[in-house]
Amino acid sequence: MALNLFNQFLAPQHLGIPLTLPALIFPFILASLPPHPLWLSNRLFNLRQWLFLKGAHDLFTPLKKAGYKWIPLMVALLTYITLLNTLGLLPYTFTPTTQLSITLSLATPLWLMTIGLGLKHQPSKTLAHLLPQGTPTALIPALVAIETISLLIRPLALGVRLAANLTAGHLLMQLTAMASFILLPSLPPLAALTGLLLVLLTLLEIAVALIQPYVFVLLLTLYLDENI
Repeated sequence: MALNLFNQFLAPQHLGIPLTLPALIFPFILASLPPHPLWLSNRLFNLRQWLFLKGAHDLFTPLKKAGYKWIPLMVALLTYITLLNTLGLLPYTFTPTTQLSITLSLATPLWLMTIGLGLKHQPSKTLAHLLPQGTPTALIPALVAIETISLLIRPLALGVRLAANLTAGHLLMQLTAMASFILLPSLPPLAALTGLLLVLLTLLEIAVALIQPYVFVLLLTLYLDENI
């Protein structure tokens, strides 16, 4: 059963061809489609636009003025990960962001970019983060090692957080759905309660799919703010 539970996270194939790349490209195709005029004038679009602008304002308010040129990249990344997460909630689809290889390939280059900017523009201040002011001489080697390790695990934390939250939500939904179907013939009332729990878990997973890209980009923004 454990193998069946995790089969949903395997990269799908069709005629021996991996479908991971089309799944990663599909958000670009979706975003490039010309919007219908009715999409731009309804209340749902206006609400979504207001929420997006409000979130972007709160996200980039702490950023220094020198980092404003990176806002388009961060907004594109936020939109891209959000589309990947939400498209993966549809039936018979694949969620690329449940794969550590995908999330780490997003987190690592962007983290390296923030470190590179810091070493280029303010090397002394960037390296000073490795040693807090007023540290006793005897503790300097240990603290430098600890701060270096904490710096190096940042991209790992970004990637694992994104993948683990989505994976846990998908597993809970599948387990609850299986329990509901198993209980339906023998205990219909309990099966109905389990189905209600599944609906609530689905709403929670939608919220997670929208919140996790925000957290991902927020942490990247904070790393960028440290190094500019």
